[in-house]
Amino acid sequence: MKRLSVLVLALLSMMLGGAAWGHFKLNLNVRIFHIVHEADGLDLYLRTPMSYLVADKLGPIGSDGLPAPAPFTTNRPENGVPMHLLDPEALLADPFGLGQFAADGLRIDSDDGPLAAEVISVRIHQVGNEPGFATRAEAVAALAEGAVIGNESDETYIGDIVVDVHLRYPSITQVSEYQISALTDPGLPGQEETANLVLDYRGDTTRTYRATGLMAEPVTVSGSPVAAASSFVIEGVRHILEGIDHVLFVICMVIGARTLRALLTRVTGFTVGHTVTLGLGFFGVAPSGTWFIPAVETAIALSIIWAAADAIMQRPGYTRSNRNAVAVTVAIGLLHGFGFSFMLREILRVDADNVWQSLLAFNIGVELGQLAIVAFIWPATLLIRRMPDQVWIGTRGAIAASVSVVAAIWAVERATFLLG
Repeated sequence: MKRLSVLVLALLSMMLGGAAWGHFKLNLNVRIFHIVHEADGLDLYLRTPMSYLVADKLGPIGSDGLPAPAPFTTNRPENGVPMHLLDPEALLADPFGLGQFAADGLRIDSDDGPLAAEVISVRIHQVGNEPGFATRAEAVAALAEGAVIGNESDETYIGDIVVDVHLRYPSITQVSEYQISALTDPGLPGQEETANLVLDYRGDTTRTYRATGLMAEPVTVSGSPVAAASSFVIEGVRHILEGIDHVLFVICMVIGARTLRALLTRVTGFTVGHTVTLGLGFFGVAPSGTWFIPAVETAIALSIIWAAADAIMQRPGYTRSNRNAVAVTVAIGLLHGFGFSFMLREILRVDADNVWQSLLAFNIGVELGQLAIVAFIWPATLLIRRMPDQVWIGTRGAIAASVSVVAAIWAVERATFLLG
């Protein structure tokens, strides 16, 4: 059993990298696509970090150890690290060239084949000074003045700039279904976590689609409400399966439940709580102080330790009302829901269309993700329970102890940030 404990702890420790802030990724990259159907084609209003347009266009390393600058940028070393800055003069000389990078990096395929893009307008903004882009009206207003840049200087880092582009895709027939994908790989850290939001406008109807990553795999946009909702269901599943803290909490519920029925009611109770605070936090019904984010994350880590301790208390002769257990998991679900609501709010915004459908679909995905973990672990749990009591008690204790160690490390990290 000692060897098992060491093995489980080692495997869980491998998950620590980047997991200490499982919900609040403050460097989250978001790309927003507003796609408007017209009688003769599509209008695309895109907001994207500038680095996504130029990072793959660096030249070879020179004698100074720096790569040749990408178009519209300059380089300089800072503490031995090459930093990439805006070249305002180059951008002023050819602002539509930056827009062409966006056009060349996207592909839209309709029933008639790939559509060719025309650059209509381009604007750049420093992060923190950008206008709203959550709705179609805001996107149109943001790009109404043609090729314009703000007060950005040659001291502005590329990572601090977002680019708005209006692209026109003429079509000889009205587009009913299309696939949108990205053709470039900027090679940026964390790009696989890019949050892409595609809003498709057909008259008075809006469908919202969600995709994660670079969108190398095309996103099919059909106008179907089921297809739009399914993209959020998939993201809900990803939220659970890729959120290590969620996975550990569900594992503790599995090893602590006596019956499958008891386990499923607890899992569903967690989802109910998660749904309530996800919605409340999304609409701003939560404290806004800087202390709240690290406080919630610290409490989430502590909730995992509680779940691990509760699991090892399930010894022969010990009974507890499942109703009480469900009440506790609902409360913990309330806590975890706040953990993701702020990032989701940054993706959807409070005034995005059909937001309730998207939130509901996301939480359905959360439930499915948890059930997937249960389906994977519960059969193994039943198998080990059929072995001598010493084997089951030792295995359960090793898992719970390992989970507690990982969660304790997270708790210390998050509490340190909170108190600092």
